[in-house]
Amino acid sequence: MKNFRTLHLALELYKKCQMLRTSNKFHLKAPMKDQFERALLSIPLNLAEGNAKPSAKERRKYYFTALGSLREIQTILILANDQLISKDADILGAHLYLLCQRT
Repeated sequence: MKNFRTLHLALELYKKCQMLRTSNKFHLKAPMKDQFERALLSIPLNLAEGNAKPSAKERRKYYFTALGSLREIQTILILANDQLISKDADILGAHLYLLCQRT
């Protein structure tokens, strides 16, 4: 997993979003914060689990789940009006999309 670029991007997004979440600039109601946390954690975990699957079909399923979670994060970032982290999420989205298509 050392050379798994998409996973590294997901981990970086996770760290940036955690910093954002603890700042005073990020105001979301409790249910949306919970969903944000679950979706945010889902991305790298599904990438890691998918990477361990033996067949391309199984890997692809996990990669698409990670992509779906990223779309949730992107929507919440739009609602929170955070354009800086949204750009990082877009880059990760491009990598995830290609990963899904090539697997």
